[in-house]
Amino acid sequence: MPDLLDGLVIKAQSGFFTIRTDAGDDIVCQVRGRLKKDRLDTDLVAIGDRVSISLAEDGTGMIEEVAERERALARLAPRPGGRGARRWDRNGYLAEREQVIVANPDQAIFVFACADPAPRLRMLDRLLVGAELQHIPSVICANKIDLVKRTEARDLFGVYEEIDYPVIYTSAPKNLGIEELRKHLEGKVSVLVGPSGAGKTSLLNALQPGLGLEVREISQATGKGRHTTVVPQLFPLACGGWVADTPGIRALALFDVDPEELDAYFPDIAPLVTHCQFSDCNHTVEPGCAVIQAVEDGLVSEHRYESYVRLREEHQKLADMYWWGISD
Repeated sequence: MPDLLDGLVIKAQSGFFTIRTDAGDDIVCQVRGRLKKDRLDTDLVAIGDRVSISLAEDGTGMIEEVAERERALARLAPRPGGRGARRWDRNGYLAEREQVIVANPDQAIFVFACADPAPRLRMLDRLLVGAELQHIPSVICANKIDLVKRTEARDLFGVYEEIDYPVIYTSAPKNLGIEELRKHLEGKVSVLVGPSGAGKTSLLNALQPGLGLEVREISQATGKGRHTTVVPQLFPLACGGWVADTPGIRALALFDVDPEELDAYFPDIAPLVTHCQFSDCNHTVEPGCAVIQAVEDGLVSEHRYESYVRLREEHQKLADMYWWGISD
């Protein structure tokens, strides 16, 4: 085999991958057939992967090796022809496949507006749980602070600062918090996640003129519907590092999580669990529950607790469906 070149996958489209080599060249590659037998439960290659490639005479390349991922920002792969991705095989086992949004991200930046639209904090909580599960550091960007009083913004997002999530308060039109956000992005592979209307495009333009427009044009030109981006891509930052936008991501994959494990992914709830009267406490109705007591005492936010309860109920239903499926 000829000498291989190492590089970063910066674009993926219909089985073709653009690799930015360590020498700074962009090479369009396909995947060597022998590799396609691996990782059947996930994407074989995704943007953010480190790969080794061989070169052909026409200047294209072939991906020969894919480095082991340290982590991945992922969600359940959409099910063809139907809604959702939860399904069971003939034996009743849960058959899930993850769709890798970005491999090996250094952080996820969750962008939510303080107003217009009003922030959906329960969605933010779900995203944070997904990032905790996937071992991805999270940063919260509370955008459009020019539309509310600073005290209102703190009332909305201050609870996350109290549980040690970095929170950056930004406004693109007023150029507020942009430099702080830039410092968080510098030299890292970052993923921007947030609902439509949160102002991600304006933030990207404020960080780097034209960047938000470039990201938006790629999404609109390749989308098959309002919330679909068919061409995942990393965009280089002038300050160093890369950024990926993720239109339409509302939740991250929670693979193989039992309902009893969910409390571990809430940093404000996890330390209280050992103080509950019962070791198998669900933190919903049990007497002597340290979590419920902390909510009553104002030590745990009510909306954070409600997010936990909602997620636990959902996963309990999934678990019940699973056991019903294999016992049938």
